[in-house]
Amino acid sequence: MPLHLDRTLRLGPLRAHLSTRGVSWTLRVGRWSWNSRSRTQRVDLPGPLTWTGRRRRRR
Repeated sequence: MPLHLDRTLRLGPLRAHLSTRGVSWTLRVGRWSWNSRSRTQRVDLPGPLTWTGRRRRRR
């Protein structure tokens, strides 16, 4: 069985995710958040709804 590293450090609105795949971070301000790895933004809407904006393709 291989060992996996998975750790999240919370520093206010910034969350750093350390794993065997590398380091990524998420910035969360209120209901809005942005993830560095997937480069997506997300807005939590009232109730069970969530809006997710996908990253744009580079040309």
